[in-house]
Amino acid sequence: MAAFRLPPLPTIREIIKLFNLRAQKQLSQNFLLDLRLTDKIVRQAGSLKDTHVCEVGPGPGGITRSILDADVAQLLLVEKDSRFIPGLKMLSDAAPGKVHIVQGDILTYKVEGAFPKHLQKKWEDDPPNVHIIGNLPFSVSTPLIIRWLENVSRRDGPFVYGRTQMTLTFQKEVAERLTASTGSKQRSRLSIMAQYLCTVQNCFTIPGRAFVPKPEVDVSVVHFTPLVQPKIQQPFNLVEKVVRNVFQFRRKYCFRGVEILFPEAERLEKTEQMLMMADVEPTLRPNQLSILHFKNLCDAYRKMCDEDPRLFTYNYREELRQKKMRRGRQL
Repeated sequence: MAAFRLPPLPTIREIIKLFNLRAQKQLSQNFLLDLRLTDKIVRQAGSLKDTHVCEVGPGPGGITRSILDADVAQLLLVEKDSRFIPGLKMLSDAAPGKVHIVQGDILTYKVEGAFPKHLQKKWEDDPPNVHIIGNLPFSVSTPLIIRWLENVSRRDGPFVYGRTQMTLTFQKEVAERLTASTGSKQRSRLSIMAQYLCTVQNCFTIPGRAFVPKPEVDVSVVHFTPLVQPKIQQPFNLVEKVVRNVFQFRRKYCFRGVEILFPEAERLEKTEQMLMMADVEPTLRPNQLSILHFKNLCDAYRKMCDEDPRLFTYNYREELRQKKMRRGRQL
C-alpha cells in the first residue's frame, strides 16, 4: 500500500487567520509555521510508520501534519486550549480514522489508557510502537518532564507500554541542562534526574525567529529513550531529594548540600558518615559529581534511612520555617 499523505489543506498561517488564533503569552504559546522544521522535529523520533503517537499541545497543527505525513497508525492529540480544536478537527477529517482529539490538560490526562493493550512490551525489549511528541509551552515543560521521568521510574503512565520514546521541545537553556555532562556549567538537578533514567539527546536548535510570536530564547529538540536499567536503583523520591539538596548550593562544595539532608543536632556526624560511605570527596562542586557519585550518595542515604526512618521525613526548609516562627513569637 502507498504511504498515507494528507490532501491539500490551508497552510498553518491560513488556519491561524481562519480561526482568529493568537498565541497567549500567559500560556507561553509560540507557533511553528515552517513545515520543513516540523518535519525535522518529527524525524528525530525515528520511523513512525504504523506507530501510535501522542502529541502534546498541537496548537494550530504544524507538527500534527508532519506526524500524519509520517504514516502513523493512530495519532492522539491532547490540547488544553479550546480555540485550537476546530482547526485540529479539520486535520482529523483529512485523515479519517487516524486522529483522536482530547481537549484536556496533559498534566492530568491518563495516557496509559489511550492506546491498545497489545502494544505493550516488556521493559527489557525494544521500545514499543508508541511515541510522545510535542512542542511544549515553556511554562509546562519542566514540571511535565519531571512528571514523566517519575513515570519512567515506576514504569507507569505513558510507560505502561514499555520504554516509550519522547521527542520534545524545550527552551535551549533547559535542553542544555537536560543533556549537560559532568563538570559543565549547565550541569543541574535536571541533568541527573533525566540521565539516570534515560538516554537523552539534544538533537538540534531552532532559532526563536522561526516561531510566531518570536520568543526571547531559542528552542531545542530533545529525544529521550528510557534505559533498561536505571543508573540509580533507588525510589524516585529518594533520588530527587538527594539531588535537589546537593544542588541547593550549586556554587559551594557538595558537602554543604548533603548537610541539609540531616537535622541540625547530628548534621556534621551524619554528613561525614554519608560522604565516607559514598566515597565522595566533600570539596567537589555539585556540577563535578557524576551519575556514579549520585548513585553512591543515594545508596548511602537509603542505608542510613533504613537504619533511622525519621531521616527521610526530615525537611530542612520546614526546620528553617519553624525557627523563624519561634523567633517571631519571642519578639
